[in-house]
Amino acid sequence: MAQDRIFVGGGGEGYHAAQDLLLKYGNRHGLIAGATGTGKTVTLQVLAEGFAAAGVPVFLADIKGDLSGICQAGDPAAKTHSAFAARAKTIGLDLAYRAFPVLFWDLFGERGHPVRTTVAEMGPLLLSRLLELTEVQEGVMNVAFRLADDEKLALLDLKDLRALLTFIAENSETVSTTYGLVSSQSVGAIQRRLLMLENEGAETLFGEPALELADLMRVDPDGTGRISILVADKLINSTRLYATFLLWLLSELFEALPEVGDPDKPRLVFFFDEAHLLFNDAPKALISRIEQVARLIRSKGVGVYFITQNPADVPDTVLGQLGNRVQHALRTFTAKDQTDLARAARTYRANPRFPIEEAIREVGTGEAVTSLLEAKGVPGMAERTLIRPPFSRLGPAEEAARAAAFAASPLAGKYDQEIDRESAFEILRARADKAAAEAQRAEEPVESETGFSRGKRYGGENSSRRYEAPAPAPKKKSSASRSDSVGEAFAKSFARQLGSKSGQAIVRGVLGTIFGKR
Repeated sequence: MAQDRIFVGGGGEGYHAAQDLLLKYGNRHGLIAGATGTGKTVTLQVLAEGFAAAGVPVFLADIKGDLSGICQAGDPAAKTHSAFAARAKTIGLDLAYRAFPVLFWDLFGERGHPVRTTVAEMGPLLLSRLLELTEVQEGVMNVAFRLADDEKLALLDLKDLRALLTFIAENSETVSTTYGLVSSQSVGAIQRRLLMLENEGAETLFGEPALELADLMRVDPDGTGRISILVADKLINSTRLYATFLLWLLSELFEALPEVGDPDKPRLVFFFDEAHLLFNDAPKALISRIEQVARLIRSKGVGVYFITQNPADVPDTVLGQLGNRVQHALRTFTAKDQTDLARAARTYRANPRFPIEEAIREVGTGEAVTSLLEAKGVPGMAERTLIRPPFSRLGPAEEAARAAAFAASPLAGKYDQEIDRESAFEILRARADKAAAEAQRAEEPVESETGFSRGKRYGGENSSRRYEAPAPAPKKKSSASRSDSVGEAFAKSFARQLGSKSGQAIVRGVLGTIFGKR
């Protein structure tokens, strides 16, 4: 098999014409589409194997739990072997079963290496998308991030963000004067969204040590690219978290990797399963961001392959960036389905041997209409293609094999222990404790010269309040001390509230709730 291409399957008359994905165009992105049960997952597995065998690291999400079998070789005793052997003979493939090196990842840290990022790295745009915030609430989130930057408050995990939002609510007047109007109602709504996010288990995503992108781009000593598998069978129940995390990962790759132009093969291939979740109800700013990443990340050597049921799930601005296409069967039960089918057929280069629309409707399981980029990046003519069988195990890995693969991971122990260094939560708690201590000292009774406190005297000078001229009003600070005024506001607000015993009790209760140890 040639080293500059991936054999996808056999097309043409009798399925004898090789359909190859050229590695030099592997970063021109791609689409795997088709109805449920038509073979999309097998096609994903075949492409992942092909890239890995060519020395290209791969990242994919295992939504149904049946891609973990990549870590095991296929079995000649399996029920699928006879069908695979017959297909391999038809398309001229030497069916040589083999396993591939994998890395298992899990946002929840249960069945793979924990995946973490910081709140600051996620950023206000994606975090607002994750929390489904309104435009006004997103504005408050932007204020929070700007304030954290100005005050050098590290936002690492969700408790940092909660503490900062509480600070903003307590000092909304000062913050509004400096950064724009912020209402306590908006802050409260964001806090409630954060609580819902934690209930979905997202708290484990934010923290340190954060994921190093280099760990997703590993190549083994024998030249095989590592396949990173995100365990997503539980994660997919939180669809917004799933889509936002993968989009964050794409954005991080886009921002962190240097330009490489047109490499002989990709540096990394990224498979985005259930891609429609990325675009559902997405605001225009987010769609623009996705389009930008899809258009420019290929110059960083990264190929992105979207997997979805219907090509119509992907906006035209993004669909136009996807050069390599594998279209499994589409079902037409409604008028909209028929429209989508006709629309999908028009995006392929016509083949005089058959009507493309009819072929997309009729191809069987394991068969697809393919169009793979040819020389100079020209879209290949549409072909009815019999997809090659996978070399690795079809379906979930056996538990013993999975455990062995995880134990042999080169990342063993690197991400297991969470680190909780000083950040916004600890800094704001220290300020609050300092303010409480100062207010407590100010409230203590002052002893008179005779040993009696002012509060116990019933006569004399201390029993009546003398008139004193009011102190001159402090001068208004210049804009140059803007951040100082906001930084001091936290302590001042607590000092004002601690002016009475009842105030002290209330604030101690608030602090106990906000800053209590987990």
